[in-house]
Amino acid sequence: MAAPSISSAPAALHSASGRPLTNRWVALALLLLVAILNYADRFLMSGLAQPVKAHFGVSDALMGALMGPAFALLYAIFSLPLARLADRHSRVMIVAIGCGVWSFFTMLSGMATTPAMLAVARVGVGIGEAAYQAPAAALIAAYFPLEQRGRAFALLGTAIYFGQMMGFAGGPAIAAAYDWRTAFHALGIAGIVIAIATMLVVREPAREAATLGSPPLRLGATIRLLMATPTVRHLAALLTFGTLSGVTFAMWGTALFERAYGLSTEDAGAIFALSFGLPGLFGTLGFGFIADRIGRKDPAAIMRLAAIALGSCTALVLAVVWANSLVLARTLAVPAGLLGGGWSVAVMAGMQYLLPSAHRATGTALVLLIAGLFATVIGPVVAGQLSDWIAGAGATGLRVGLTVAVPTAYFGVWGAIAATRTLERDRAQLHAG
Repeated sequence: MAAPSISSAPAALHSASGRPLTNRWVALALLLLVAILNYADRFLMSGLAQPVKAHFGVSDALMGALMGPAFALLYAIFSLPLARLADRHSRVMIVAIGCGVWSFFTMLSGMATTPAMLAVARVGVGIGEAAYQAPAAALIAAYFPLEQRGRAFALLGTAIYFGQMMGFAGGPAIAAAYDWRTAFHALGIAGIVIAIATMLVVREPAREAATLGSPPLRLGATIRLLMATPTVRHLAALLTFGTLSGVTFAMWGTALFERAYGLSTEDAGAIFALSFGLPGLFGTLGFGFIADRIGRKDPAAIMRLAAIALGSCTALVLAVVWANSLVLARTLAVPAGLLGGGWSVAVMAGMQYLLPSAHRATGTALVLLIAGLFATVIGPVVAGQLSDWIAGAGATGLRVGLTVAVPTAYFGVWGAIAATRTLERDRAQLHAG
């Protein structure tokens, strides 16, 4: 089947109220600010782990629970219902309210007087943040025509890098000048201001005509419909295995540099972040702009680009794992970061192209949920366990563990290639039915 023209997937022209939409770049700028705060709130607890731990006198295990499960469990539980709500109601309001909720609980984190209160606040942050990613992706699809979605998603994707800087560097800087509570208060207040601005400035786009008046499917029926669609499964495989590989390397990369090259923990973290982070930022932007050019006549070409980028990046990361010098590892990190920074844009762009408006947020949330659960649970544990079995805390054991975990990305490459074969057929069926 021939690929449809760009005009077959237009952006909305008017708001739900019939008025002209907010300028799409202004809307994107506000969504980017919300996204930066989304990631900054997540990383702030990690950046302030030591002063928070010292203040409350808690164990590393409890701090790990506050940084991980206390946030992630409720995030996972609420992401699908909130995404389904966004498919039927105002996506702008859900994003803005979610930002307000997680920012309010971020402020409460700075007011906590007991570890239990801090845990409750982190749970609230997780619930609020569950309202962001999938509804925001659906908004991008409604605001931007197909030929501009790649760069829009790429710009949105840079939020993780800026969020990391705010959480890991900005938060500790505020804590050093004042105290750790002030950092939580400052980020929370900023989030509430941005939430109000988003609510007031960004207008909700009109829904596709086919969506209006159609009876909503129950959440379970929607999930069954999506999971029965081959392209959804292929894109889920791409995101799951690509993220599993990347998260595993990211979580153990600093330890690898420390053990393999005799660096201090501080130096290893700084060198690893700079070597991969900056190229990753530029790689994300570059992927988005290239995707827009090659996907104008053939949207499946973006999946092929993702397969090439992820496959090449994985090979380079494996070379970094076994590099016999820090100079070689840092040299290989530059192209690895460039190639690895943007392939996930293909998943976001592909899901918005594939799904009708009635299922966009739910479908995106489902794929993100599958990827998140597998990527953050399996990969780091497997690599660490293999390291312990083979050579204890030495670099060789960790290298072997990463050599087992990192190549799982090639299952994601298969998913990207498979998606190119089913994308147009599945899109036609979903939009027809």
